[in-house]
Parts: sequence; C-alpha cells; structure tokens
Amino acid sequence: MKKRTVIGCIAAAAVLIIGGSSIIVTQQNEYKLVRQFGKVNRIIDTPGINFKIPFIQSADTLPKETLLYDMVPSDVITRDKKTMISDSYVLWKIEEPLKFAQTLNFSLANAESRINTVVYNATKNVISSMNQDEVISGRSGALAEAVMKEVGNNMEQYGIKVLSYETKQLDLPDDNKEAVYERMISERNNIAATYTAQGEAEAKVIRNSTDKEIAIKLSEAEKQSEILEAEGEAEYMKILADAYSDENKQDFYSFVRSLDALKASMTGENKTVILSEDSPIAQIFEGK
Repeated sequence: MKKRTVIGCIAAAAVLIIGGSSIIVTQQNEYKLVRQFGKVNRIIDTPGINFKIPFIQSADTLPKETLLYDMVPSDVITRDKKTMISDSYVLWKIEEPLKFAQTLNFSLANAESRINTVVYNATKNVISSMNQDEVISGRSGALAEAVMKEVGNNMEQYGIKVLSYETKQLDLPDDNKEAVYERMISERNNIAATYTAQGEAEAKVIRNSTDKEIAIKLSEAEKQSEILEAEGEAEYMKILADAYSDENKQDFYSFVRSLDALKASMTGENKTVILSEDSPIAQIFEGK
C-alpha cells in the first residue's frame, strides 16, 4: 500500500509538472514566442491560454506595450561650431517580435543600445546642420520632427518602431553659457537697431513725399483761387461796365451805390445823416 501511495503521488506530481509546463498564459501587453530546439516555432500575440510540448518547446516573453528609453545626455556641435548638451528620450515598441528575436536575441538591452546609436547619430546630424539660434528656436517641435525624419526606417531591421523623440533639455555648457547669452542679446539689439533705423528712414521718405504733395496741392489751390478771384473781378467789372453803358440801368446803379456809400458813412450810435441840397446823395433821394 505504501509503495502504491508513493507511486501514485509521484505520478500525480509528474502529471502536474508536465501539465504546468505545457500551459502558456499570454497577457494583453506581451508577446509569447514559442521556441523548439532554439528556433522560434510560433508567435502568440493574443491574450489567453495556449499549449506547448513539454521539455521540447519553451516560451519567451517580449513586451507589447510602448516602452520609454531615456537617453544619456551627450554633447553635440552646431553648424556654427557651438557645443550644446542634448538630453532626450525616445518612445518605441516592438513591431515585429520574430525579427526582434532573430536580430537582438530577445534582449531589450541590445534594443536600447541600437536605439541609442541610431537616435544619437540622427540628433548629431540634425543639430550639426543648424546654427545654435535655430536649434534653440526649434525646441518647440521642429527639432524633434527633423530628428524623427533622420531616424526614418533605420530601426525596422530590428523589428522596432520609434514612435516619438522628445527633448527634455537642450542647454549650453556652463563654461560658455553666459558668453553665448550675452552674444545673443547683443545680436538681437543690433537687429532691433537696424529695423528701427530702416523704419525711421522709410518714415522720413514718406513724410518728405507727403509734405511735397501737400505743398504742390496748396500751390495749385492758391493758383486756382487767384484765377477764380481774377475771373470774378473781371466779371464784376464787366457787369458794371454793362450797367453804366445802359442808360436805363445807370440811375438804378447810381442809387444803389449811393445807398452803399451812405451806409458806410453811418458809424457809431448816431444814425442821423444831414445832407446839403447840392449833395449827390440828397439829389438822388429827391429824384433830381
């Protein structure tokens, strides 16, 4: 009985061990690569329970989710020979697990090493094609876009897809940071002074042109005024000449002019006028 019990326990344990080693549990955020004699036999990329041949097949796990690789800060040199320190990170994922396993031997450390090399070279190439001012102004997105374009499809050979590149910090070395800032401020001041001088020159040209146009228009207006005044005087004289040349109108115009003369002579508060009988005005009123 004891022997049977022992044999039964051993058999049960063997069944449990064999059964446990034949089950593969795949999570939602992982790949399972089933290997047989060292070669990948199949890839499981859906969550659930699967089976493998015990002792002949083995299963390796690779992450399926997006991974972050924090790159080591490194020196880069701009086109105008300025040294800067680039501190960035990369988001990436395993796109083709079979190719990843074949080229990188299932190792995430190997993958990060390849990513570091490719992305660093891309960053160095992009920054070396830009002036320091362009690099600083491009931190809002243009720099990351250029680096991603430079990376291109270089990681596809490893079954990896680089999702994004972001710069955490892009700074100057401490020993020349102050000098660079002063130079940038000086350059900006020179640019501002140039724009101000150009604006003042253009404003002066506009003012001179406007003053000239105003002077021309005033001169033309005065000339036209004099012409109109002369034409009015000529018309007035013509009317007078016509009036005095017509006997029927002479008396009327003489009367009107006498009234005007009388009105002009009445000044102050005293409106009484004393005329002698031989006065031309008195004779007009008397009808002589």
